[in-house]
Amino acid sequence: MPTTLEHDRLRALATGFAILGSGGGGATTMLELVLSDPGVWPFELHAVDDLDPATPCLALGFVGSTLLLGERLPGTDPFGRLIGAAERWLGHRIPAICSLEGGGVNGLTPFAFAADRLIVDADLTGRAVPSLDQMSLLVDEVPGIVVTCDTGGGGVALVETERALDIERVVRAAIVQAGGSGGMVYAGFTVGDLREHAIVGNATRAVQLGAAFLGAASGSLDELAGSMGGRLLAEGRVSAIEADRNDPHVLAFAIDGSGGQVHRLVARSETLALMTDGRVEAAAPDLIVVLDTVSRDILEVSAISMARQVAVIRIDGPDWWSRTPERLRRVLPSAYGLDELDEVHIDGVPV
Repeated sequence: MPTTLEHDRLRALATGFAILGSGGGGATTMLELVLSDPGVWPFELHAVDDLDPATPCLALGFVGSTLLLGERLPGTDPFGRLIGAAERWLGHRIPAICSLEGGGVNGLTPFAFAADRLIVDADLTGRAVPSLDQMSLLVDEVPGIVVTCDTGGGGVALVETERALDIERVVRAAIVQAGGSGGMVYAGFTVGDLREHAIVGNATRAVQLGAAFLGAASGSLDELAGSMGGRLLAEGRVSAIEADRNDPHVLAFAIDGSGGQVHRLVARSETLALMTDGRVEAAAPDLIVVLDTVSRDILEVSAISMARQVAVIRIDGPDWWSRTPERLRRVLPSAYGLDELDEVHIDGVPV
């Protein structure tokens, strides 16, 4: 039986996807506004096992700069042309839809564009990730995947390849041509493929995380972390922000701990690791959630600024990534050139 989500679950759902963004994935505000009309609710959320495994499915989301989405809003139907191109290529209608990325703004995206499609409680990441070749279907080398994306000016690019890197490079180039942000659709797979090759139940987890956070937000930070099944790792003031000498996209935030500890938060477009007094305490695929300790706002990496009082909470990441060494290699800090930060995951795991 599908789960019915009423309008009063929107805030919890959006908050949960912000948590799953682990510092990235884009602010959920735009999609919250799109979904604010009670008339479009309720939504039925279908578990993977409740649907015929042969049902064709697509995954959609926004790619490129999430900051640009706030400055240059997409049109009223940003995915219509992309879905149409995928369906023409495949030769059939695609009745089911899931999220491309399970954190940040894209967690909510299927709800806004699913008026006549079944929403499947699954996605291809379970958290925010920076690269298009990190989608679970590509990591597991599921054959037959077709990708469509914006090129700007009303154009659509379609990529069908057995090499995941082609999708990262070709789609990234198309999105740059489109102005830096745009829509993207994955197709060519079924609901049955999602059972093994996707992160299932993540929207349900988002609702649970969001509800727990909202219910405990006014309490102590330890209580807040515990309500989500997490652990408070750091609390203090941001005292320095430095770019990595070898990779300017990597930032290190020094946090002067309230108990005298020295914390170091490492991030790209998402938070990747936290060290305390030189010891790695958490690392991707862990969810490393940064909060403003005063407002309790969930902060994206771009919002972490000098002298801000922050707290860092670790929450278990999706276990899908840890089930095989090959999957784990794709999301560890070493996948971003930060080999020394993998140690929290190495014990007992042949990475």
